[in-house]
Amino acid sequence: MRFPLLGAVATAALALLLVGGVSVPASAAQDAYPIKGLRLTKSKLYSGGPLKSSACPEKPIAAGDRALAKRYVLAVYECLNRSWSERFAMMGVKFSKPGISFTTRSSATFCDEKVGDAVGVYCTAERRFTIVLEEQVLEYPYDLFLFDTVAHEYGHHVQNLMGITRAFEYEPYSGRKEELEQTRRFELQAECLAGVFIGSVWHSLDRTEADWQELLVLDRESGDEVGKVRDHGKGRNIAAWLERGFRGADPAACNTWTAPAAKVS
Repeated sequence: MRFPLLGAVATAALALLLVGGVSVPASAAQDAYPIKGLRLTKSKLYSGGPLKSSACPEKPIAAGDRALAKRYVLAVYECLNRSWSERFAMMGVKFSKPGISFTTRSSATFCDEKVGDAVGVYCTAERRFTIVLEEQVLEYPYDLFLFDTVAHEYGHHVQNLMGITRAFEYEPYSGRKEELEQTRRFELQAECLAGVFIGSVWHSLDRTEADWQELLVLDRESGDEVGKVRDHGKGRNIAAWLERGFRGADPAACNTWTAPAAKVS
């Protein structure tokens, strides 16, 4: 699930410890709740190398134009179908396309729940997702936020087909704090998988490094540290997992289930 921008991320000075070549706070590295499910920690998704490079040129889009926005989203959706269906065939895992729909109201109901502030929502039971093309999203649609949103919801579909979603739902936890950490691992993995796809088609986009950095800024500003429920991750971590997937275009980079607590906070 992708949420609209919520505000700037606050930073803090912390003593750091190197864990697996990544700088993380020492206390957080020790506080991670261990994930034991092998479908999460050793998924077949992490093998096979980078996603195959392919082309996915963006369709025209204009402020306030829902028809163009729908065509834009559907073009990205078809690219995702091609890329991931090929990857699933290589893994020998059965693939099926997700359904896709659109709504224009945050008050709409999807998968028996209110859409609320989300820009995209994936329904596990129905294997489909919806994109919310409301006024705020269409006010300035020229950045990569909408592209990333579609790829993120598709990432949840990949998790579903791979059995990661079911394993996540059945992974034991003790208390609300541990439950929320597991939920953040799940959401951050979907964002990393979005980065994997974007990285695999980047050469075909008429974009610059500045465009990519702008998307990272948007991710940093969409963290849940300013909200009441910590279920998606701090902005800096959302951006970090997106960047991690993008730079190698390899799903192996997206094993959030074995990451230290600081990286999924």
